[in-house]
Amino acid sequence: MLIGLISDTHIPNRSRHLPKEIFEVFSDVDMILHSGDLTEFSVLQDLLALAPVEAVAGNVDQPEVRARLSRRKLLQLEGVTIGLIHGDGPGRDTPSRALKAFPDADCVVFGHSHRPLIANRSNVLLVNPGSATDPRGLPEPTVGFLRIEAGQVTAHILGLKTRTITYQ
Repeated sequence: MLIGLISDTHIPNRSRHLPKEIFEVFSDVDMILHSGDLTEFSVLQDLLALAPVEAVAGNVDQPEVRARLSRRKLLQLEGVTIGLIHGDGPGRDTPSRALKAFPDADCVVFGHSHRPLIANRSNVLLVNPGSATDPRGLPEPTVGFLRIEAGQVTAHILGLKTRTITYQ
C-alpha cells in the first residue's frame, strides 16, 4: 500500500490552490493522509479526486474544517497502526507531542512545524511531510510517502520542485 502524506497546505493563505505537482506525485497512491492546517475544506475535495483521504484539523483551520474533522485519528492499515495528528501545542518539540499522542502506534504522521522529518523514537516511526506550500526557509515544498508491505512501514519525503527524495 502506498500512502501520500501532506500537511500545512494553508489554502488560500499560502497558495491559492494545491500545487499542480501534488496531482502528479500522488497519482498512484492508494490513500492520502493530511495532517492538518488545510485552512479550507476544498483541499480535501481536491485530494479526493486522487484517492481516499483521511485528515485531521490543525490549529489554523477554519471553523467549518474544525467542525468536520477531529484533532487526531488512529488508523489500522494492513496490519500497521498509524496515528494522525497536527501536532500543535505548548513547547517547541512537535515530534515529542506527536509521539505522546500515540505512544503505542507503529507510525505517527504529523505536521505543524512545516519541517520535514523522518525519525524513529521509542520504536515508533515519526513522519512530518513538511509543507506542500510554505517550506519556511527550506529550498522547496515537500510531501511524504508511506509504504506498507508485509506489516512493515517505511517512509520518504519528496521535494515537489526537484522531485528528489530529501529524507528517507
